[in-house]
Amino acid sequence: MLFAFAPKMMAENLTISSRHISIVIDVTKGSAPKYVYFGTTVPGTLQVPTGGRMEVYPAYGMDGAAEAALAVKHDDGNMTTQLIATGTDSKTDGKTMITTIHLKDKVYPLTVDLKYRTFKDVDMIECWSEITNHERGTITLNQFASAMLPIRRGNVYMSHLYGSWANEGKVAEESLAPGVFVIQNKDGIRNSHTDHAEVMFSLSGKARENSGEVIGAALCYGGNYRLKTVTDDTEYHYFFAGINEDNSAYHLKKGETFTTPALALTFSKEGLSGASRNFHKWGREYRLMHGQQPRDILLNSWEGVYFDINQKGMDQMMGDIASMGGELFVMDDGWFGDKYPRKTDNSSLGDWVVDKDKLPDGIGGLIRDAKKHGIKFGIWIEPEMSNTISELYEKHPDWIIKAPKREPVLGRGGTQVVLDLSNPKVQDFVFSVVDRLMTSYPEIAYIKWDANMSIMNSGSQYLGNNEQSHLYIAYHRGLEKVCQRIRAKYPNLIMQACASGGGRANWGVLPYFDEFWVSDDTDALQRVYMQWGTSYFFPAIAMASHISASPNHQTARLVPLKYRIDVAMSGRLGMEIQPKNMTADEKALCKQAIHEYKKIRPIVQMGDIYRLVSPYDHAGCASLMYVTADKGDAVFYWWKTETFMNQHLPRIQMAGLDAQRSYRIHELNRIDNKPLDVEGKVFSGAYLMEHGIELPYTHQVDHNKKTAWSSRVLRVTAE
Repeated sequence: MLFAFAPKMMAENLTISSRHISIVIDVTKGSAPKYVYFGTTVPGTLQVPTGGRMEVYPAYGMDGAAEAALAVKHDDGNMTTQLIATGTDSKTDGKTMITTIHLKDKVYPLTVDLKYRTFKDVDMIECWSEITNHERGTITLNQFASAMLPIRRGNVYMSHLYGSWANEGKVAEESLAPGVFVIQNKDGIRNSHTDHAEVMFSLSGKARENSGEVIGAALCYGGNYRLKTVTDDTEYHYFFAGINEDNSAYHLKKGETFTTPALALTFSKEGLSGASRNFHKWGREYRLMHGQQPRDILLNSWEGVYFDINQKGMDQMMGDIASMGGELFVMDDGWFGDKYPRKTDNSSLGDWVVDKDKLPDGIGGLIRDAKKHGIKFGIWIEPEMSNTISELYEKHPDWIIKAPKREPVLGRGGTQVVLDLSNPKVQDFVFSVVDRLMTSYPEIAYIKWDANMSIMNSGSQYLGNNEQSHLYIAYHRGLEKVCQRIRAKYPNLIMQACASGGGRANWGVLPYFDEFWVSDDTDALQRVYMQWGTSYFFPAIAMASHISASPNHQTARLVPLKYRIDVAMSGRLGMEIQPKNMTADEKALCKQAIHEYKKIRPIVQMGDIYRLVSPYDHAGCASLMYVTADKGDAVFYWWKTETFMNQHLPRIQMAGLDAQRSYRIHELNRIDNKPLDVEGKVFSGAYLMEHGIELPYTHQVDHNKKTAWSSRVLRVTAE
């Protein structure tokens, strides 16, 4: 349990429940609502919490020493706010229910509605706030968190994801100590490179994967965020989550409502993996676009040819991926530009017309060739951006984000700029980029949507002088409007969110996108670490994972194809390589892997994850598995992460199986001269989970094929 509370005289306890978890709040009219309990749903009397501040949505001004979720400057300059409950209501919508706690200031006509969305079939509760100004004039919101959650002190650890470009999704674990721990983003566009808007709290010591009480929290927002955990002299940690307010004071006009992004909360007694399973189920069912639709196996052209796009080369790559059993070809950057052809990264963004020198038959010819090979066709765009070397910039220099009276700060290639999506005309243009493509070529099946620059210019040529601090918020409101228009007109289109790699791995944009590019780094060993962390909050169906070349283009590491395949098959499988440079044996191995992935695709993309041995434990290997909901089928992954002579690796105990059933083992992507000693054998679920299986540390192959690398993928099927 997180905390507990007992009924008291005049209290009106409100229970907000999803499938197996509940929040209980004391909503006494005329008083500030107070947290009662958060955890698995339990019956009966609950103990009164002591030693902390339980206000659900603390406001600034009446307790200056306490951290606030809301800070308002009223229209008369008063900086204090005091919120009390006026009532509650609830509304059912299919499998979900929205419960509202209505608050108002004791003196000023300011109201706050605290919203809670619950689900009948997943263990998740979304909470957010809606702040409405009924005062005579404009008020200023200086702090506007989505929610606050008190967490009882007692050996609490926090896990979060950090990194940088080409090194995203790394796991950090911190013991919560007195003071303030802040995770934040100020990029403006790409919010998951340096850290993530998601955290997990392990309530009973260092995190364990499949045991222990864990709270998971994810802010569903694509822009600047701040997650803040305050530990003072009370018995509680106080966790605040919301939009980053730095340089984003919001001037709320009379009659206007400000809606914060949802904070998704879950609770699990089955460790980090248990919390992850809750996020994955909720995400596939309620947040991710087409979350129940299996993803195609694709070849992306980027690492194969980079900007060297041409009609013949695209046809060759299509033929190659089709011959290996792939289902989709995606043409990446380099296909567009008329006056300024896109040959490098310093020109042409915004000029979304085909370069006829490279593609004389245009997109229509590419779609024709894709049909010839029996596969689908997709295309890359970066519609939020432009270059100063472009026809778009020459026509509309006023469309870019730029501080008044300042020269623009330039990004990638020394010429890149960001279009100002607070401007409705820019919103129309960005929508038109997709709309023109899809209207002209309705058979386009997939769009890779990139964003390779942060907001480096703190100013808008569209917003008024008194609204300059609205830029970061207005940008993402504009982006959301564009995405909503696209999805209303093209509901079946598959779209990937890419932002300099993994910069848009967040639940704020995923309602409009089907997947995200985990990282521009395709090195298989580093991907083990990055995909491990990313899986804390995001399901395999959303994690694009591609087989790439060796030496790897980012790290120059030499990794055998078998290992690269086994890593890529733990996410949404794809390829990022030039097939004509592969040997016949390599193509055959990929063809076999694609054939086998199609069989396990429903398990990997829709199954329950159980992480077994973490690469961050430095045990020399990493292992995880996916299990179907009925526990009848599973896929087990094992990767050796380092090689030493006479090393000792742990025996892997499986998880998530039915102890009473029997399971047959079959290895996928086998390269060994003889099968594993467990191949084709049947073991009880109890044995596999309590004892586990021994795996050889090396592959038994001919001497000239031996490497330092080893990996295994096993199909585990109930008899």
